[in-house]
Amino acid sequence: MSVLYIALPLAILLGGAGLVACWYCIRTGQYDDLDSPSMRMLIDDVEDSSRKTDQTS
Repeated sequence: MSVLYIALPLAILLGGAGLVACWYCIRTGQYDDLDSPSMRMLIDDVEDSSRKTDQTS
């Protein structure tokens, strides 16, 4: 029973820290644009492969 005096406040503190971190990330715009980075990665691959074929020809 005495372990609850340590575990419960610790769990509440960790949960609160997670909520604050999530709130901070949302407020600073961390999740605003989820599609462009993945598309940018695909476009870079296409450009790199066309450069390689142009150099070997």
